Amino acid sequence: MLPGSFRLPAAVLLAVCAAVTALFGIAFAGHRQGSRLDAAVDPALQSSLGHVIVLLNVSEVLGTLIPVSLMTLALTLACLATRRWSGAALSLVAAPAASALTEFVLKPLVGRTSGGALTFPSGHATSMFALAGTCTVLLIDTVLLIDPPGHQVRAPVRMLLASLALLVATTVALAMVARSAHYFTDVVAGAAVGIGMVLACALTVDFLGGEISQIGRAHV
Repeated sequence: MLPGSFRLPAAVLLAVCAAVTALFGIAFAGHRQGSRLDAAVDPALQSSLGHVIVLLNVSEVLGTLIPVSLMTLALTLACLATRRWSGAALSLVAAPAASALTEFVLKPLVGRTSGGALTFPSGHATSMFALAGTCTVLLIDTVLLIDPPGHQVRAPVRMLLASLALLVATTVALAMVARSAHYFTDVVAGAAVGIGMVLACALTVDFLGGEISQIGRAHV
């Protein structure tokens, strides 16, 4: 999934994502209000984005179960159609696993609330950044300017697609703050969980693929 030169940076970024999630989770456990950082950032986002009602509504819908499921299915089918089996596995597992970790483990465990609802980490940010991270990993060879033989989508286009995916995820995350549905630190943690899960899955696929290859060579 990841070129060899990208695996160490990916592992470091995964560690950073885990550390951010853990530190924020410990710091905000059981809180019913935002942090000092939230108090500084949230009002600015609400005042600057609050009037863009259509954007906020669309962004909120994008992060819900049905759109996320459809986008996950589309990525998986695209990988299957091009016989990218490891990509299909990543697409099928990463976003659902990240969402499950957020909704069923981290939110109840941390217990941070706003208006009585569990908010940490943001489920919208988690799912959208997991999808964006999946797209980025699938397109990562663009950074190395490597195009598979006969591939129709050129490197600059694929770089643009990866950037757009991350931009959409960021827009959805900030929209949740602008709507006062989440604190800024909620969406930062959500992004960390989503990206971290994608990296963990990609590194695991690469590790298992390497182990299988070694076993295969040993039996030849």
